[in-house]
Amino acid sequence: MLEQIESFLAGTGIAKLFGSPEAAIKTLIMYVIVAVLFYLAIVKKFEPLLLLPITFGILLANLPGAGLIHMDFFIHSDGSPIDIVQIVQEGNLLDFLYLGVKLGIYPPLIFLGIGAMTDFSPLISNPKSLFLGAAAQFGVFAAFTGAILLGFNALEAASIGIIGGADGPTAIFVTKTLAPALLGPIAIAAYSYMALVPFIQPPIMKLCTTKKERAIEMKTLRTVSKTEQILFPVIVTLVVCLLIPDCAPLIGMLMLGNLFRVSGVVDRISKAAQNELMNIVTILLGVSVGATANANTFLSAKTLYIVCLGLAAFAFATLGGVLFGKLMCFLTHGKVNPLIGSAGVSAVPMAARVAQKVGSQENPTNFLLMHAMGPNVAGVIGSAVAAGVFITLFSH
Repeated sequence: MLEQIESFLAGTGIAKLFGSPEAAIKTLIMYVIVAVLFYLAIVKKFEPLLLLPITFGILLANLPGAGLIHMDFFIHSDGSPIDIVQIVQEGNLLDFLYLGVKLGIYPPLIFLGIGAMTDFSPLISNPKSLFLGAAAQFGVFAAFTGAILLGFNALEAASIGIIGGADGPTAIFVTKTLAPALLGPIAIAAYSYMALVPFIQPPIMKLCTTKKERAIEMKTLRTVSKTEQILFPVIVTLVVCLLIPDCAPLIGMLMLGNLFRVSGVVDRISKAAQNELMNIVTILLGVSVGATANANTFLSAKTLYIVCLGLAAFAFATLGGVLFGKLMCFLTHGKVNPLIGSAGVSAVPMAARVAQKVGSQENPTNFLLMHAMGPNVAGVIGSAVAAGVFITLFSH
């Protein structure tokens, strides 16, 4: 009986936690990080829909002895493919859920829901917004360059750079393909900075524009016909995916979701994509991504670099969009408010709301929200295109 009790105590998570002082310290640090992230998600409400499941996934991955996920099943130093049979026979709950990330299933499904929830009319009404969305991708390539200079290889740098697109699912989609070992810190950085858009962007926007520019009122956008709304997702899918086939999973699902929305003949499917499907996939994606952040891989200098580069990526993305907005303002003789360029990052609709807020501070009668939504949805397309370019360049 005594032996059984000793065996039971030796098998507890507490015994395993304190079996190695170094491992215990790392695990306890991860618990502190979990506590901070829970605070940000629950108390501060920073992207709680994804930050909360991601944080709980981190907690599950750092339970000593639980063995809920085995990243060695998915990441092989020799580059060999995953062994599905091994995962089925030896895997645990989070191993099965992580297959949705590894096989590239969850991010496109998230894009399906985003497409069903997004109104592309501001972009269709003002096609020039595409240039502002493209300009904001400057942050992606700036972070990519910074990562190369800090010693990351090209695949890791590409994954880090995508943080600048302000699009969590896209960052996950690229990272699971190019640098799966960095998935945890990159996903956490991407979603954390998405939540901090209202704090990161305004100082940069005000620094780069004058009061007169911020007060510019723009003309009301024209009404977009239903025919245009239906043709838009079909044409974008054909044009973009024929040029960059690797972005087809993201662009294709984004545009399919939007077609559900605008066609008017599949309301039940559209609502399911916006609600039930989106909510279920968000849970699975969040927990799976969080589970990749175990103490051994997360607590490293690389994670600190990723956090810093992620912040720089957001800053440069905002800078690129605003500066191009200033150029458009100059070329149109003051008809474009440069602030809408900041919405070129794909944090929909948060970035557009920030542009509206900063503009209304200078001119309370100014209404920039719909104008900013054009670059905002263009940024979603732009980040997916950037992802396709990186995957094309570095995964073949």
